[in-house]
Amino acid sequence: MSPNPIELVLHPKAWESLNVLEAVEKDQCTKAIEAFDLTPDERAAVLTQLDLRDAAETKLGKFARTMIFTRDGLEQATRLEVAALHAARFKNAGITTVADLGCGMGVDSIALAGLDLNVCAWDLDPQAVAAATVNLRFHENAEVNHGDVTKLDISELISEGVEGIFADPARRTGAQSGGRRINNPEDWSPALSTVLSWREHLQAAGHDAIGIKVAPGIAYVHIPSDFEAQWISVDRQLVEASLWSPDLTDGTPKRSATIIREGKQITLTEAGDPSTAPEQAPVSALENYLFEPDPAIIRAGLIASIVRDWGLSGTISPNIAYLTSNSIPEGDAGSLAAFEVLEVTNLRPKNISKALRAMEPTAIEVKKRGSDINPAALQTALNRILVPKTEDYENELTVFATRVDGCHQAIIARRL
Repeated sequence: MSPNPIELVLHPKAWESLNVLEAVEKDQCTKAIEAFDLTPDERAAVLTQLDLRDAAETKLGKFARTMIFTRDGLEQATRLEVAALHAARFKNAGITTVADLGCGMGVDSIALAGLDLNVCAWDLDPQAVAAATVNLRFHENAEVNHGDVTKLDISELISEGVEGIFADPARRTGAQSGGRRINNPEDWSPALSTVLSWREHLQAAGHDAIGIKVAPGIAYVHIPSDFEAQWISVDRQLVEASLWSPDLTDGTPKRSATIIREGKQITLTEAGDPSTAPEQAPVSALENYLFEPDPAIIRAGLIASIVRDWGLSGTISPNIAYLTSNSIPEGDAGSLAAFEVLEVTNLRPKNISKALRAMEPTAIEVKKRGSDINPAALQTALNRILVPKTEDYENELTVFATRVDGCHQAIIARRL
């Protein structure tokens, strides 16, 4: 039986070496670890943790340097700034004790405990439990338990003081099976229907506070009609979707998009049954400006809403989430990337190159939506016509390989 890498790194000498090596340059760690009297397995476990901490900094910042991880757990772990949003919902609802069911590495539990909420965390994976226990070592108001959450007596948890539940079902097959995403919510662990059944126990005790982290691509039909379904992006990367019962919202069913960029946050919402198909935006002829909505807006189905509310003309083709207008919208449009349209040509490398050559670009980015063109191959072909960038001359352009009014076209534009 293979040694447990989490247990190995917690051996006294291994743990000591991990803390010391934090101050060593990365390329020197392999040599520096030889100064410690470790077994080969302990040495490998420590070096693995250093690599995982490096990878975790994107999600957790400097806090990653004090934590331990499993590869599968880090893949699904919540970003710390997003976990803080989760915790705030429970805090603002007056919840005092939360069960974090499927706690993984414990990031959401850390955020909850950091707001002085009592946390009862559970996970089926013994390595995840060991890691979460270490990661929550500074929070006396949090306890970590090993067990199958589908076999827990939820009513008993509530009788012991639990007022809210946060659940993060496993949605990947795990590294040994290729780490593939599991699309069907009933194949998650636990299944979405199982998690939603816990709501009845909370309601019987006078609470309706359950939050569920789900796959960003979840079909709307799986969303309870009285919930808020929220999609979150960080620096234009869609990172999460989550479902929230009425006690953790303002009570209005809706879909929402929360956009975090450079530390700033805005939220756009549209009230209504989140389980129904979104309104379709009108289609417009391509005008002076092209807008690329943040991915959270697209997935939340808010395209028609922002077209209407921000006075845009519409999408450039049916089911294509590029928007157009003859003017830059007023108000908070930071959730749109704006481009000035320069030219439209046939979606063929030869035609695109000819049009671009006359513009003398110093850099070209390629985006695609609604076409089967290979963007990497097109990028390589177009890079051949670039002119040198100098202190006095810079001309970065964007090529959109897409459809305009149903026809495949290339839009050449300049990012604003």
